[in-house]
Amino acid sequence: MAELTGLKLEQRHGKSRVRVARVWRDRDGKHHFAEWSVNISLISDCLPAYVSGDNSDIVATDTMKNTVYAKAKECSEQLSAEDFAIVLAKHFTSFYQQVTAAIVNIVEKPWERISIKGQQHEHGFKLGSERHTTEVIVNKSGTLRLTSGIEGLSILKTTKSGFEGFIRDQYTMLPETCERMMATEVTASWRYSFESLSSLPLKPLYFTERYMDVKEVLLNTFFGPSKEGVYSPSVQATLYEMAKAVLGRFPDISFIQLKMPNLHFLPVNLPSKDKPVIVKFADDVFLPTDEPHGTIQATLSRLRSKM
Repeated sequence: MAELTGLKLEQRHGKSRVRVARVWRDRDGKHHFAEWSVNISLISDCLPAYVSGDNSDIVATDTMKNTVYAKAKECSEQLSAEDFAIVLAKHFTSFYQQVTAAIVNIVEKPWERISIKGQQHEHGFKLGSERHTTEVIVNKSGTLRLTSGIEGLSILKTTKSGFEGFIRDQYTMLPETCERMMATEVTASWRYSFESLSSLPLKPLYFTERYMDVKEVLLNTFFGPSKEGVYSPSVQATLYEMAKAVLGRFPDISFIQLKMPNLHFLPVNLPSKDKPVIVKFADDVFLPTDEPHGTIQATLSRLRSKM
């Protein structure tokens, strides 16, 4: 074993963007489908590979790629992105003596079952928008850290939003308003409280259902009741209410992070020399723009009880 003198080396290696699709077929003819982009990173005892060119303790990244397809084949029952990430991480930490921890990230492509004349299709899917994400970290001891999330959830409401009472100085030009459009693209990530492989729920597709439930809570809190909606005094206030609603609903989630850029729809007024008003804004014509945009993010977590 080569040694480092006066130096510290922290390293990992892995395989990124391994794309895999899986079809599961029920006996009644209904098909289920998932497409995942998998990233694997292994923390392992392979110091000689770095300091002396000895690769005998290296798990080849091509082997990692092939493992994704082999494990997908072995999963004969439909499973969530989280469960597939756990399957992979457990394999790498148990099969290879040198591997002390495995980090697996998965982004699920949003294929959705289509309906024809109000009836769900048995084997037809269309591509949606927001993406389901997960990161699983498994140590050889069996301890675990599990995070799930949403990327690209674009949402908008045309009223019930304002922004007033903010700091004004010599550089402030933004007018205060109690009536504006509110749009954002939500990126959310939440960590589960499960800390070991043995503590994970056994219910099939538990994490898929939890993902859908969290998304529903986020949307319901953002929009409010279907008729009257809910007023938002700022993106910050709405973000906090959304995060608080998730923690209040799901006791197995220990923290949630939300990133909500403020995507602007600017009022359009068109004057000219000959005609004072070509287009006069009346909460109806807007210029959509996403650059530059405000950036708002926060993390809300539970305080650990002192025993």
